[in-house]
Amino acid sequence: MPLYEHVFLSRQDVSAQQVEELTAQLTGVLTQLGGKVTKLEQWGVKSLSYRVRKNRKAHFTFLNVDAPSAALNEIERQERLNEDVLRYLTIRVDEHEEGPSAMMRKSDRDRDDRGGGFRDRDRGDRGDRGDRRPRDRDKPPLARRAGRRGSHWNGGVTQMAFSTMQTRRPFFRRRKTCPFSGANARRSITRM
Repeated sequence: MPLYEHVFLSRQDVSAQQVEELTAQLTGVLTQLGGKVTKLEQWGVKSLSYRVRKNRKAHFTFLNVDAPSAALNEIERQERLNEDVLRYLTIRVDEHEEGPSAMMRKSDRDRDDRGGGFRDRDRGDRGDRGDRRPRDRDKPPLARRAGRRGSHWNGGVTQMAFSTMQTRRPFFRRRKTCPFSGANARRSITRM
């Protein structure tokens, strides 16, 4: 029989026990249709990269399946009907991985690294970085901002002095008129 990897996402509102019941129901359907689940992993609640049906998080469940395609079609049909399942993905593979999946290995690795933190890392020799540049604390705030735009500091007066902002007028969209309606239409009717 063909080998598949199947992952489904269920809503974050659903409890872990309900996710296990849903998984048991799906594996029951698989076994009735002549397949078997060789590995089952609960990846837990993880953040989604974008909202799916107004959910930002979801319960991830991973199944290694050895079943005919008709059994997987039935499972996918059941998942489409179930409101708690947000998404699912089935991939056909040549052989199943032995041991834990990459997601489970990643979570184990994160737990091992968690003890350190930023302050415990060795930053190495940073060498002489030289003097810091002087700060603009003696300048008034507007002059500091103008200095960033490229104008010069002249004893409290900026050369830009917001002259370009004073001469600007608000943008008004030109109203387009139709020659067959309004006042223009009356003129064209009287000409005929």
